[in-house]
Order: sequence, then structure tokens, then C-alpha cells
Amino acid sequence: MSNNLFESFTQEYLRSLLLKFKEIRIGVLGDFCLDVYWLTDLSASEPSLETGLPTRPVAEQRYELGGAGNVLNNIAAIGCGGLEPFGVIGPDPLGREMSRLLADLNVRSDGLLLENNNWATMAYVKPYERDEETSRLDFGNFNRLPEATADRLLSLLKERLDYLDVVVINQQVRQGIHTGAMRSKLAGLIQKHPEKIFIVDSRHFADAYPGAYLKIGDHEATRQIGIEYPANALVLKEDVYKAAKILYEKAGRPVFISRGARGVVVHDKNGLHDVPGILLLERVDPVGAGDSMLAGLALALAAGAAPVTAAIFGNIVASITVQKIKQTGTAAAPEILAVGAQPDYVYRPELAEDPRQIRIVENTEFEQVSDRKPPVKITHAIFDHDGTISTLREGWERIMGPMMIRAILGPRYESADDSLYHRVVDRVSDFIDKSTGIQTLLQMRGLVKMVREFGCVRMEDILDEHGYKKIYNDALLQVVRQRIAKLKRNDLDVEDYTLKNAVRLLEALHRVGVRLYLASGTDEQDVFAEANALGYAGFFEGHIYGAVGDATKEAKRIVLDRILREIGKAEGLVTFGDGPVEIRETHKRGGFTIGVASDELRRFGLNSAKRSRLIHAGADMIIPDFSQLESLLRLLNIKSRG
Repeated sequence: MSNNLFESFTQEYLRSLLLKFKEIRIGVLGDFCLDVYWLTDLSASEPSLETGLPTRPVAEQRYELGGAGNVLNNIAAIGCGGLEPFGVIGPDPLGREMSRLLADLNVRSDGLLLENNNWATMAYVKPYERDEETSRLDFGNFNRLPEATADRLLSLLKERLDYLDVVVINQQVRQGIHTGAMRSKLAGLIQKHPEKIFIVDSRHFADAYPGAYLKIGDHEATRQIGIEYPANALVLKEDVYKAAKILYEKAGRPVFISRGARGVVVHDKNGLHDVPGILLLERVDPVGAGDSMLAGLALALAAGAAPVTAAIFGNIVASITVQKIKQTGTAAAPEILAVGAQPDYVYRPELAEDPRQIRIVENTEFEQVSDRKPPVKITHAIFDHDGTISTLREGWERIMGPMMIRAILGPRYESADDSLYHRVVDRVSDFIDKSTGIQTLLQMRGLVKMVREFGCVRMEDILDEHGYKKIYNDALLQVVRQRIAKLKRNDLDVEDYTLKNAVRLLEALHRVGVRLYLASGTDEQDVFAEANALGYAGFFEGHIYGAVGDATKEAKRIVLDRILREIGKAEGLVTFGDGPVEIRETHKRGGFTIGVASDELRRFGLNSAKRSRLIHAGADMIIPDFSQLESLLRLLNIKSRG
């Protein structure tokens, strides 16, 4: 996706889009279902007097709209002005619960028909034991929709068609409303109204409605063109592109292919567009993500947005709902605004995860990631500190990881069974991997959430982010002070605690007048102290920035905004960093990004895990270190001293 598109999708545009939704009218025709959550607590179990089998006590139960109901619920939550459901329920308690939930949304319900013959309200009952979902109970698998009921449903839709801006068609189950007769007549209705936007999301009959916009998953999209993938296999980007092109040519309407965490591929009259996935640090639950994506697409299209813009908006909506665990979540306007118009995207996942695609600059160890070139004249350069220049804090993950595990397990640290222990270890490892480079305080805020999530520590014993940060910092600073002491005793020297040729690069850039900035997620006073101890603080002429104990003030974002206010544009800006934050924030603003995939233990050579993270963050180039200094300076159009 081009930077131009990012630039047009601003926070102001996002606000204006949300305001337009209040005037929008959308109809949702499809398989209205219930998602039922039964949270069991076996501590109250006892043998049944009748069977002798252990009971499964339900401590909590929730009933939420699913299928077409979830699409409608998401559209309502975002702020649609007028909503109308068109579907069928049965004469049962689940049907009455469905009607109640729809009534709570204050939608017009004339199109929700009661079918008394051979119809059960469709529902998915999900029993949970602790955090694990057990075997599901399904209702509605034996439904048979009478043709007369299908005709009545379509007749109601026809009556309201002029009133509606967009019609969403949802197909969830084979035993739902989309019978052969329904599909044929609905397809005819779509053909008769080419001026109307119909958008289809169909699990089994995606090709049944030519003339409609199509939202489809990557597995189903490739299946439509004869390419089969196993259920959990990664669908190749090239095959997704191929499917998008063929499906667009066949339907003559925009096609949206969801790739889960990898984003959305769009094909419209302007060609192919790749909307990247959004980085999520929290635990995710993908249930209902497709419905929330569809809701965002429908609203944005109804408001006049271009298909690719609608996909960006739908992507943002889905990124919010997947973070809502054990529920079929929705995204409200304030949550959408909080994510913002330019969230943290995940770029080039195929390249990041497949080193076979590497392109190396001739006679170097530098990987060319994007087609962009460095500025002709560099005026400003931002450096991350730890892992990019300094290795004084090498091994911080080995301190933070065990500290987080102990904090999460609390009193159960010694007694936790293998299953719980390894779930915590995996969760912490994933979180540290994703959050590398952000402020320590924000990482500790994430720790607080994880402590609450696992529930091993009493609520009154959970510390806040400042409390956990002190525990971590005390342990880390003990290691850093020992290393600085070795420097002062001349047991080791600066080269033992800096990346290969890092100081020589700073000297070369400073000598030709490039203004240097040091931006770190470490506490500001510690960044100053460590840069002074290593002897290169003077190159930055006071432009050293770190965390100030306020999680809302991200040093790297503040520095980038300050530089761009000073220079007006990012044409002469280069950022060097081994963490995703500085790379991602510079990429958003149009600067050139050099990811330093450093091995901090050896202080030279490539760290493949960092390489992947940095490409995901938007790096234009990857280097392992600064050992090939002359080649790097030539690439940056900087004359060496010689």
C-alpha cells in the first residue's frame, strides 16, 4: 500500500467517515444465529443422582448475536443510522432471545420472520472449562426453509430496497436461508438493480450472486479458481492475487479477500491493492473477525468510500474485535478513533518469513527490502540506542522474561502444572517479541493485563506498571552497572559494548554536518548516562531522548514529530534501529529506514528474528551491523574521511 494512501486516510478523514454513518441505511439479509457462551466451573461439580456422572456447573452464561446477527450488531455498534434485518427464527427460547437482542439494538424488525415448521433458531453453544472451549452444541442443522417463506423474505427486501444504501448478504450455514430457490431469485434481484451495492459474504455459495461486491476468505477465494489448500495452510500471496483478478473479472464488482493477520487484498477498477495486517500485542480471538470486517466495509462503501479505503476501515474494525476474548465482540466509534487512522501495520510478511526471497546489494551484506533509495543528501539521522549502538543492555529479554513469568504466576510459580506454566511462558515470549522497542513502561502495562488474564494473583496483590517496572529495572541496572564498572577499570573498552563500527559511523555523519538524534524507550537519565559512559554523547549535541515515566509520551514518536516540524518534510531523514518502533514511526512519516538486525552478543552478524521484525515494521533496508562502513557510507552518499 502506498504512502499516498496512508496520507489520505488521516484522523480527520476517519472522524468525518464516522459522522457520515449516522445517515446511512443498511439492510442485512442472511443466517441470523446466536453465539452462546457457557462458562463452567467444575469446582462446584457433583455426581448426578440420576446417572452418577459428574455435573458441569455453569457459572456464567452469555447470549450474543452471531452470523448475520453479528454483522448487524457490528454495524450498529459503529454507529449506523438505520438498520434492517432480513432473516428467519424458530418458535423456541433461542428465537425469543434473538428477538430480544435485536430489539435492544432498536432496529426495524419487520424482516425477521418466524418459521413454525421444521425450523430451529440457529445457535452455537460454546461450553468453556477455564480458558478452553470444549465440544460445541449446534442448533439448526436440520432446518428446511419453505419456498413460500423465502419468497416472503425477498418480497420484504424488495419493498425496502429504495430506502437502503447497501444490502449485506450473509451466508453462514448450508441449512440456512440460502436454498437453491432463494439463491436463484436473490441473484435475479441483484441483476435487476446494478445501481445498488450488494456485498456478499458467503461460506458455501460465494459464486451464486454475480453482480454483487464479494468479501471472501483466502482459502475460499483460491478454491473458487481451482486451487485447494489444507485447512490451516498458508495461502500464497501470488495465488490470492490470481484469485482476486479472476473473481473481479468474473463479477465485474470489487473483490475483498481477507488474509487474516496478513490483511486484505482488494481488486477494483483501479487494479490490485494490498492492505497490510495490523500489529496486535494482545492475545487475540478471531471469532467474528470476518463479520466485523464486513460491517466496516459495508458502512464505508455506503458512505461513498473507495473500495480500498473501505478495506482499510474494515481492517481497523476487525483489529479491535479480535482482541475481545470469549465473546463475539464489536467495535464502537471511540475504540476506532483510539486505534487511529494509521495503526501499526505489518509489512511484507512473505519476505519477512522467507529468507529465500532476500535481495542483497552487490558486494555487501545489505538486504534491499523496498525499492526506495536513501536520500540524496542526508540532513537528519535518528538512532535507536540499545542494540543499534550500545550493547550494555544485551540480554534484557533474559531478565524481563523470567520476571514476567514470576509476576503472572505469583503464588503458583512453584506449584503450577506444566500446561499452565508453558502457556504463560509462550504468552510472555510472544509478547516480548512483539513489543520489542516500545517503552518499558508500556511493556509493563502489558504485563499487568497478562497478570489479570491468567488470574493466578489476587486482584489486591497485582502491582501497577510502575511497580513492575521497578522490579525489572532494578535487576537490569545491576547488570548494566557491572558492565560500566568494567569500562571504568579498563577491563574492557568501548568496542566491547558497542556494535561493530557504530561509533565510527556516528563520527562520520557528525563530521559532514548530519544532525544526530538518539531516541530510546529506556529512561532518559539512563540513556544519557550510558551514552556518556561509552563516549559518544557529544555527537548528538544534546539531542538525546528517552522515556520520562509517562506512557503517553513515546520518545521516538515525539522526536520524529519534532524533526518533521523543524525540517518540514522527511526527504533528508534516515533512521537506524534494531527495534520495530523507530522503523515503523519513520516509515509512516516517509523517512528512509535502515533496520539493524544485530547480534548483540557477538556485536556483529545477522539476527534472523530481528530481521523478520524489522521487515514487518517497514524497513527499507536491513543490515547486520556497521562492519562494512565504507560501503554503507557510499550507499548513503556520504564521503569517507579518506
